[in-house]
Amino acid sequence: MKSRFIIAVALVLITAFAMSCATTGDLKKLQGEVDAAALKAEQAQAKADQAARDAAAANAAVQNTQAECAKATETANAAAARADQAAARAEAAAKLAEDNAKKAEAILLKGMRK
Repeated sequence: MKSRFIIAVALVLITAFAMSCATTGDLKKLQGEVDAAALKAEQAQAKADQAARDAAAANAAVQNTQAECAKATETANAAAARADQAAARAEAAAKLAEDNAKKAEAILLKGMRK
């Protein structure tokens, strides 16, 4: 009785072991899934690398644009300062011309009275 029980248990264990083992087809299927996942991961990494390069290029372009903008602002401010100085000189010249015209008119009127 004991030997039959041991044989029955051995057969059940062998059957369970055989059923739980992976077959070559299962292993090939699993390898295919692993390869597909690895390919997707490589593609995602390539896209991430390209996105990082694009972001770096965009960042460099923004920095260049900011530098150009700062330079243009500086140039515009200098031009505005020169325009203000020119306007002040023109105003002073106009006042001087007006004063000279008044003096000339006064001299002319004085000469006409005599």
